[in-house]
Amino acid sequence: MDDLRIRAATPDDLDAVLAFWKEAAEGTSISDDRAGLERLVARDPDSLILAELGGAGGIGSGGAALVGTVIAGFDGWRCHLYRLAVHPDRRRRGIGSALLAAAEERFVELGGRRGDAMVLTENERAHHAWRAAGYAPEQQWRRWVKPLTG
Repeated sequence: MDDLRIRAATPDDLDAVLAFWKEAAEGTSISDDRAGLERLVARDPDSLILAELGGAGGIGSGGAALVGTVIAGFDGWRCHLYRLAVHPDRRRRGIGSALLAAAEERFVELGGRRGDAMVLTENERAHHAWRAAGYAPEQQWRRWVKPLTG
């Protein structure tokens, strides 16, 4: 895929990312809103990684199409992957692999030693993709959550 471009999102991309997730991502998150993405990009500008096809000017300029995303968050200790999503019409073409390679490269540059991914239990298609990328579930861990806002 010669015209695939991987880059960090900018504040100008956030509305397009939110719309993309409604079409391409499985499930929803409490953070799937403009304010949440603005905080993410302000705190860690390189954490939201986009895959585009087409024009080099970016989403909405020059015809580039958003075809994939991943959030590669690093808190100084752990490397976390969220929102790996590829457009349904573009899956199985290496876009997810390219996004994960960019995220893993970012983690290594920051000193990270192990990546972990949030993957929905019932998303079997994602399980296959994550396994193919070298990730495996850890059965001894469970995610415990507490909403901090009403």
